[in-house]
Amino acid sequence: MPKIKTNSGAAKRFKVTKNKKLKYQQAGRRHLLESDSPKMNRQHRGSTYVHESDMTRMKQLLPYM
Repeated sequence: MPKIKTNSGAAKRFKVTKNKKLKYQQAGRRHLLESDSPKMNRQHRGSTYVHESDMTRMKQLLPYM
């Protein structure tokens, strides 16, 4: 069996935690922030986890996680 290539874009954006969850930083925090409400700026501040329904797709992008 040949090796499976890891998607390099996904490897840069997601980190694997100890419990095999995928953690990522939310989008929408780079520029044009004055048009967003303060509530949205606060909600996008922290990192979050990939939803369980997307994990099968993520296993294809990151086969060696």
